[in-house]
Amino acid sequence: MLDIRQLRSDPDTVKSAVVRRPSEGLVETIDEILALDERRRGVLSEVNDLKAKRNAVSKKIGEIKRDGGDADEMILEMREVGDRISAIDDEVAHTEERIQELMLLTPNLPLDEVPSGGVEENEVVRMVGSRVEFDFEPRPHWELGSSLGILDQERGSRISGSGFPVLMGAGARLQRCLIDFMLDLHTQDLDEETGWHGYTEVRIPYLVTREALTGTGQLPKFADESYQTERDDLWLIPTAEVPVTNLHRDELLSADDLPVRYTAYSPCFRREAGAAGADTRGLLRVHQFDKVELVRYETPERSRDALEELTGEAENILDQLGLHHRVLKLATGDLGFSAQMTYDIEVWAPGVGQWLEVSSCSTFGDFQARRANLRYRPSGAEKPRFLHTLNGSALALPRIMVALIENHQKADGTIGVPEVLQERLGSSLIEPKASGR
Repeated sequence: MLDIRQLRSDPDTVKSAVVRRPSEGLVETIDEILALDERRRGVLSEVNDLKAKRNAVSKKIGEIKRDGGDADEMILEMREVGDRISAIDDEVAHTEERIQELMLLTPNLPLDEVPSGGVEENEVVRMVGSRVEFDFEPRPHWELGSSLGILDQERGSRISGSGFPVLMGAGARLQRCLIDFMLDLHTQDLDEETGWHGYTEVRIPYLVTREALTGTGQLPKFADESYQTERDDLWLIPTAEVPVTNLHRDELLSADDLPVRYTAYSPCFRREAGAAGADTRGLLRVHQFDKVELVRYETPERSRDALEELTGEAENILDQLGLHHRVLKLATGDLGFSAQMTYDIEVWAPGVGQWLEVSSCSTFGDFQARRANLRYRPSGAEKPRFLHTLNGSALALPRIMVALIENHQKADGTIGVPEVLQERLGSSLIEPKASGR
């Protein structure tokens, strides 16, 4: 959520920032918020004056009655004042409700360094590694997975519908090994030279409240993308970012507590309502998937540097898996609703001939902290401030599985296992017989 004081004091700068977003009507939304806020403050001033007058007159009425005087006219006047106060209180409540509604639908302001434009303006920051050279035509992962008995889309569809594939045998084990590998890497001691890792692992609920989703920015804007249990008004998480970011909501931390670094594995659930017919084969676009998430609480002074560290931690996994990847700085038209700035990390998948996003690493400034009331006190004498939040996928499993299967495939249809996973998996090769394990 934006700071309404910034809207009041510097509306032109706010409007210049929001127009870089692709959504229409944001300037008009800012204008409506400011008009409502001005009206609210005006009537609040009036109602405060009326309440002060009522208190003073009520005291005088009491004195007149004690002296045996007639206060009927004053009592009648105060009834009218009371009716006016009630009407203003109702107006203030409705106005504040509308302001809150508009503020919750207003996206974060992109940092100045974020390029303007749509997807075509995304900036390639770096390329790491090179494409694997095959002496045969690489096959897509769904063909390889089916032939090896490690991926079953048909039975998954029979159970839950399209977008719910089943991993079998060595495929299921490979994904479990990847999750353990990532968590072990993120929870290792902090590297003082790079600032990487040093996270505390948390095991979080997969159902959250409406307030938790509002805190991170998924609600109210993205309700259609989420799965809801209507009876209890609990929501299946679209990412572990939601429960982890909300762990300290309504708490006041001290500067000594920061930075806070959490990592969590979870399944993630997304309707993908706007993606019908796109990338539906294999593991490219699914409604339930596994992911390891990184979440940080930082001081405002540290959040920008922390984004570089967070991105480096996600890339470190890809380096150890030997996967060719690139890092993109997203343009404003591709930037998430809550983000100030985002790096997307994409891996090359030769079987499908595509770059596949496996991580988004974002800094949100104090946008989420205002919504979830995440604060810290810089020192004992200073007023509390909103902290800054960051999060990143490190990493999302389905497309990592795609990249591993397609990049490490061999001419005979088997799949090589990266060295860092061989001991965990108990094999250096995935062969058809692995499906029976």
